[in-house]
Amino acid sequence: MEVRIPHSLAKDEVRHRLDEAAARARSEHAGSISQLQTTWEGDDRLRIFLVVKGMKFNGEIDVRSTELVAKLSVPLLASLFAGKIRSGIVEELGKLVVP
Repeated sequence: MEVRIPHSLAKDEVRHRLDEAAARARSEHAGSISQLQTTWEGDDRLRIFLVVKGMKFNGEIDVRSTELVAKLSVPLLASLFAGKIRSGIVEELGKLVVP
């Protein structure tokens, strides 16, 4: 699954906001997210691994100058909820990059 979110922020600000969002997700969703790991590859790609209700998700967010490109591999069982997952990503990343 791929989602593109336009933005007008500096890359450093986007990185900072993504790091803060990951920290918030770890604490606010500890009941449903049993594992959340994030790793920066260079200055513009955030690798993400998370386990939600026993399902493993791998993804990445590329921080480009005018957009975020989020890619997520969705486990077969979770593919039943792909539309809801996509809309959640669009909503959360969209709120994250509001100036």
